[in-house]
Amino acid sequence: MKKLFIALLSICILLPLSHAQETDKEKAGRMQWFADAKLGIFVHWGIYAVNGIDESWSFFNGYISHEDYMKQMDGFKAKKYDPEAWADLISESGARYAVLTSKHHDGVALWPTKCNDLHLKKDYIKPFMRALRDRGIKAGLYYSLLDWSHPDYPKLTRKEIRYENDSLRWNNFVEFNFCQINEILESYDPDLWWFDGDWEQSAEKWQASLIRSSILSHNPDAIMNSRLQGYGDYATPEQGLPIRKPEAEYWELCMTMNDSWGYQHNDKNYKSPNQIIRIFVDCISMGGNLLLDIGPKADGSIPEEQQEILKELGRWTNKHAEAIYGTSAGISPEYFYGPSALSGDKKTLYLFVDGKPNGPIMLKGLKNKVNRIWVVGNGTKLNYDIKMKQYWSATPGILYIDLPEDVLDPQVSVISILLDGEIELSE
Repeated sequence: MKKLFIALLSICILLPLSHAQETDKEKAGRMQWFADAKLGIFVHWGIYAVNGIDESWSFFNGYISHEDYMKQMDGFKAKKYDPEAWADLISESGARYAVLTSKHHDGVALWPTKCNDLHLKKDYIKPFMRALRDRGIKAGLYYSLLDWSHPDYPKLTRKEIRYENDSLRWNNFVEFNFCQINEILESYDPDLWWFDGDWEQSAEKWQASLIRSSILSHNPDAIMNSRLQGYGDYATPEQGLPIRKPEAEYWELCMTMNDSWGYQHNDKNYKSPNQIIRIFVDCISMGGNLLLDIGPKADGSIPEEQQEILKELGRWTNKHAEAIYGTSAGISPEYFYGPSALSGDKKTLYLFVDGKPNGPIMLKGLKNKVNRIWVVGNGTKLNYDIKMKQYWSATPGILYIDLPEDVLDPQVSVISILLDGEIELSE
């Protein structure tokens, strides 16, 4: 592995300066598909589904011994694993990308890695990546930088420390990481890298800059999340919907359907499709993405509850596609009391309406002339009225839109407002 590390270092030293000096315009081009995609599906699948326990954390926190945790490898049969069916369901949901856990913090690889012996017998990654790409879905992989099972990683559990200062062992581990990263590059070439576990070490110790350079030298269009100690492309808030738009230009909320990332048979606390769609709408309104998680069983089947959620989500995304994909962040809540989005050319404003309104929808501060208003996915033209517009004042009037009950979507309705030009709002 030392030869591999030296080879990677040599490649990165010889990289074109464009990788290190990417302009804002170049980054925008590389990130465009991600910004337009809006919805991704996270897939947490590993041996932890056998007992239905927390992935990796169950032994790290001492709820089960490491030895007993690893016994789950014998029960991971995946006899019902159907990557084509997985990809069909993900496509039906309306997701434009998916991310599969190639290796979690437990160190168990989902492919037959040659870098060590801790892996499953079959390659479960390749057929899934191929199925996604056959359907035009961007294919991403999750990879844990830390590996609590590796003999040269400093920690085994929260209380059991292998060593604190041993540069030789640490360098051995770094070489191992690069070995696996190189295997993933060569075998799967992910469109998106979803790193995790970076919090335990510094960017310098992880060789984060070298990881990024290695990936971009192989695939200049690859995207990396933020969990690379400052060397990623977009922020990843987890399990908590931001109250206001994050500072990062690109961001993605990763979220479970229930309270667990991997499959846990006792966890029935699923969010309803309505709750998930409303969270998704908030992400769209703030210019971000939603990465919604599913946790297949150890036999490879996807729980019925998760399938039903994805199907209803797909019904809604298919109906309202024009208000989702390729849109940008909406207007401030001072103008409209709810989520909104703007078309790519900023000439169409989309208003998301949850439930049944008590009266006309109200929009304030709009300077533009309205050309037409209709219900997305339905086409019904809506009546509207403008109040409080004084001929002697530059202050816009208040736009009131009638939304009949018979055109409401059972989850979230969407109104499209076609303007006479790019949106203009009063201060």
